[in-house]
Amino acid sequence: MGSQTPARLGIRNHHQPCAACKMLRRRCDSNCILAPYFPGDEPDKFAGVHKVFGASNVIKMIQMVEETNREDAVKALVYEARARLRDPVYGSTGTIFQLQKMVQDLKLQLKSTNARVLELQQQKDQLLGIFMNVDHLDVLSSVDHGPSFSLDYEDSMASNLLIGKPH
Repeated sequence: MGSQTPARLGIRNHHQPCAACKMLRRRCDSNCILAPYFPGDEPDKFAGVHKVFGASNVIKMIQMVEETNREDAVKALVYEARARLRDPVYGSTGTIFQLQKMVQDLKLQLKSTNARVLELQQQKDQLLGIFMNVDHLDVLSSVDHGPSFSLDYEDSMASNLLIGKPH
């Protein structure tokens, strides 16, 4: 077995610079406040935040937030920065308005669809009622009128087709 260097053991003997320090061309030390949230392999993440808010403002905002909530705060900053770059006037608010409009449109569509389903159910119930009455009338007709009333073969076939009986 050869000698094991820190690199072979997976231990870094120097700190990898974060995306913020790379972009700002400054030395990134182990206590860089931005390093945990802007890794060096994700430069676009910091670039957008820096362009919209500025590095010093980002640092101030992160410092104002409790350490347990910083990751969520950075995610929110990244989201808002990307939204601002896409839509400089409204930012994420524009996205929220679009989503609210979409929800409103979908609610109207659902209401319309539910009304149509109810209408079709009522039509189905009416048709079933008609078919049941036709079948019931056939039975009553043969009982009430006896042998004096009869359907010819074609009428009988049509009646059976309406109520779903095989011919």
